[in-house]
Amino acid sequence: MREIVFDTETTGFDFANGDRLVEIGCVELVNRVETGRTFHAYFHPERDMPADAERVHGLSAAFLAKFPLFSAGVADLLAFLGESPLVAHNASFDFGFLNGELGRCGHPVVCTTRMVDTLAIARTRHPGAKHSLDALCSRFGIDRSHRVQHGALLDAQLLAQVYVELMGGRQIGLGLTSNPASSVAEPLLRAATPRAVRPPRHFAPNAGDLARHRAFMAGIANPIWGAEASG
Repeated sequence: MREIVFDTETTGFDFANGDRLVEIGCVELVNRVETGRTFHAYFHPERDMPADAERVHGLSAAFLAKFPLFSAGVADLLAFLGESPLVAHNASFDFGFLNGELGRCGHPVVCTTRMVDTLAIARTRHPGAKHSLDALCSRFGIDRSHRVQHGALLDAQLLAQVYVELMGGRQIGLGLTSNPASSVAEPLLRAATPRAVRPPRHFAPNAGDLARHRAFMAGIANPIWGAEASG
């Protein structure tokens, strides 16, 4: 099963109010194992970069000015995504910007049935705990020391490790599968392989066993069951 874990960086929180996608990072998983294939791109946002957003990801308007528009790089992105399920943390946010940009340049949007939301999975698996990417990395012992600022590819790589842990860790191939179209993607146990039924074995004591037991019991001085019987 092929899945794509991805993350985006943007100019803000709301595509409908003029915010734009400026970076996307994707990591390919096959059977929940990283293949080493990734996709990463920056895009010119055709607008300014708010100071609050720049403090989060460090991407200035001057830096992004040398990169192509989303419409110029969309073909390569779509080729990498293929028809695979797309895994993201708080996926509705990333899907909103991805589909906003796709629609803006005349491409069909990605169906939300392909969306796998690790935030929803984490809330189901660990209710009441913290569910940020940093918190989940800490929970699963994933090294994030190099994450000084947000970055789409780095965050996608960290999220890929978190996703594997949320879905049962590295115990791939132990008879577990999942429904990739589900936003919670609960693991399901595959049917067990039929096993031959052994005939029952009898362990009744023989005459020698019974004789040795009687001899042993007779050698016990003042047994408590004797005291109970005499009382």
